[in-house]
Amino acid sequence: MSENLFGLTVAADKGLDDLQCQRLLSENRRYQEVMLQYRCALKALESRLEILNEEFSLQHDRNPIESMKSRLKSPSSIMNKMQKRGLSLDFPTMQANIMDIAGVRVICSFEEDVFFLAKCLKDQSDIEIITEKDYISHPKPNGYRSLHLTIRLPVFFAEKEIHVPVEIQLRTIATDFWASLEHTIRYKKNLPINAEIETELKECADSSREWDSKMEHLLHILT
Repeated sequence: MSENLFGLTVAADKGLDDLQCQRLLSENRRYQEVMLQYRCALKALESRLEILNEEFSLQHDRNPIESMKSRLKSPSSIMNKMQKRGLSLDFPTMQANIMDIAGVRVICSFEEDVFFLAKCLKDQSDIEIITEKDYISHPKPNGYRSLHLTIRLPVFFAEKEIHVPVEIQLRTIATDFWASLEHTIRYKKNLPINAEIETELKECADSSREWDSKMEHLLHILT
């Protein structure tokens, strides 16, 4: 019989928040073992990206990566996603179906850097590509542009090798600036978004695309 996810199904139905979940999970050894795999996968992926960044810097005298930020989904967020999808709340089901528990956001200088890094990762023989969504070539209706990869990479422990899924978002500085503020306006203020505001947000997204194109053009002129 599968182990019940976190041992918190009943409590979660009553509306536990993240802090309460974390407190109850602090002594749940199984949960700690599973999440260790995702934390180590993030470290392994970040290490690979740092190596690519240093190599590119040596060859081209600039860094393609401006910054990286990693995160693990909170317990309540994982449970809510599984419940919405009608999945049984156990660890094997979670590991087989929830591919974005571990995530890395990579902010790049230019769009060509996004595709360069994505190609380098896809070319690594021990990385499996689960999904690829190119919102740069095909932006979302609201103007969002980013390249999303879900990969599975090996993590080596003392007595075993485990292949762990990680979601990667690669975007430019301009897109990250727009996306961060768009998220604040759309979700943080809890205010209705009318058609006029939607249009202006889309215009801002289009402007960020123009900035990317112009700056990349200038880079090519100089190099």
